[in-house]
Amino acid sequence: MPDYSYLMQGIKKVETDSSLLVSSSKYLNDARVRDWVSTHLLRRNGSDVPTPSDSIQLVQILREVQDIDYINELIANERKANPELDAWFAEGFSSSFTLKDLSEYAPDTVGGIFHTQLSNNSLDVNIVPPFEPQNDFEYFNLRAGQTHDLEHILGGGGFDFIGELVPYYMRLTNLFVHLSPELAGELSAFSILGSTRIITRAVLHYPQTWLITQNAMERGARVGRESAPLYMMKFEDVFDMTPDAAREQLGIRCVEIVDTSAASAQWN
Repeated sequence: MPDYSYLMQGIKKVETDSSLLVSSSKYLNDARVRDWVSTHLLRRNGSDVPTPSDSIQLVQILREVQDIDYINELIANERKANPELDAWFAEGFSSSFTLKDLSEYAPDTVGGIFHTQLSNNSLDVNIVPPFEPQNDFEYFNLRAGQTHDLEHILGGGGFDFIGELVPYYMRLTNLFVHLSPELAGELSAFSILGSTRIITRAVLHYPQTWLITQNAMERGARVGRESAPLYMMKFEDVFDMTPDAAREQLGIRCVEIVDTSAASAQWN
């Protein structure tokens, strides 16, 4: 057998009195996170477990694993150093438009494109039911849910499984550009796990789509790196504009449109 002892140097056995699995990672310590990661990063797509259910399970788990008080403390510190962010939280804007409201916009506008996507696929305006946020972290997540589909439209991500990587990586990159690493990391726990399930499934089960999958990651990261803070954008103000005009107005840059629907269809 080959001798790999050189590469195994430095490993230390840690003694513990714990009768349970324990590590320095709160994510590794949680059995639900371990099960979610092992299941959804390794499984194939299947109609018995629709892919949107992956995400909501992860959201519910992370709400119990993450230290919400600590995240709100990080946000409070960031607000002190960032007047624009502070004003955004203070305003607390929340969407209230309906599908009927969107029907009034021309087909080539952001609002019209969003209406077509929702109505053609029998989708609700709200990914999750509206709620009254009780703290800054909850408000951040409320707005992230309200703007997710609009980030698809303006960021160039198709409404399909591979296309999800574009808004994922827009956020993953953009948060680290505009916020402290500590806060960006806490706000990105969902995105890094949720997006990685797409990446591993592509390589393990759908390798013929890997280059298209990788391109979606790269396109999203490029938009995130070059754009103004995505999380503070009020997309509702540009419903009457074409996507190009809306991008210029909001500061969304370096968008490349690629159709990933045919590749995603191979995952079904």
